[in-house]
Amino acid sequence: MTYHIATDRKANLAGSFWMIAAMAMFAIEDAFIKGASEVLPVGQVLVVFGFGGALAFACIALVSRQPLYNPDVVSRPMLARVVFEITGRLFYVLALSLIPLSAATVILQATPLVVVAGAALVFGETVGWRRWTAIFVGLAGVVIIIQPGTESFSLLSILAILGMLGFAGRDLASRAAPAGLSTTVLGLYGFLSIVVAGGVYAAWQGAPFVMPNGELSLLLLGAIVAGVAAYSCLMRAMRTGEVSAVTPFRYTRLLFGIALGMVLFGEQLSLAMVVGSSLIVVSGLFILWRGREARVAT
Repeated sequence: MTYHIATDRKANLAGSFWMIAAMAMFAIEDAFIKGASEVLPVGQVLVVFGFGGALAFACIALVSRQPLYNPDVVSRPMLARVVFEITGRLFYVLALSLIPLSAATVILQATPLVVVAGAALVFGETVGWRRWTAIFVGLAGVVIIIQPGTESFSLLSILAILGMLGFAGRDLASRAAPAGLSTTVLGLYGFLSIVVAGGVYAAWQGAPFVMPNGELSLLLLGAIVAGVAAYSCLMRAMRTGEVSAVTPFRYTRLLFGIALGMVLFGEQLSLAMVVGSSLIVVSGLFILWRGREARVAT
């Protein structure tokens, strides 16, 4: 019994490490994309980033002898996942290019709240009044951050909210995706969705692609490497230790995003940002705790 508990603790510690590493890589990916999108058209950034990530996951799948295609890829949940992935990636990258990195990162942290609400509404999962209250408190934190009706409000913040809703829809669709699809294949088609998002936006925007110089090429390469590493660390985290012990460390992305925004882009941390992000994190952690308690009770 003692050995089993010690093993669980060791696994939880390792899983927490992988989750923190994943969140750091995601924040670095965001910083690289923001830097590149300040010069290159957003559509081009998405296309290059998507192709690079898809190529990496295709190579991983081939090396591990996983088929790149099976009929489950075009199942209804997967098609829904692609639509939400395109929506989330497009609007979130637009947000990264137009608003502070720290603000976009904080708003993104509301994704788990929307996923829980969506699971109750779409999949009929039981969500008690306490968790519903936490969901509304967390969403109130988003409202505090964007400050509608004040001089600080920017309509561009809506882009980050739309991106967050797209990612929440993607996560919900992933839960309904066929179990036979590996995480590597999901990553492959997720990045291919980014290519589609970039192509659609590039066609709408009409901006010609620009040949990147050495610095911009390094930014794009850095985004691809960080994105693939982040996804790989995330999958490793979710397969190591207990989900309830590892998942709370997702919120470390907020710390990494704010720090990179301040150091690399000279962003300032406002009182509204502190209050709003605190409400989002506390609400998310409470929902995770209540969910764990409910599972233990059953």
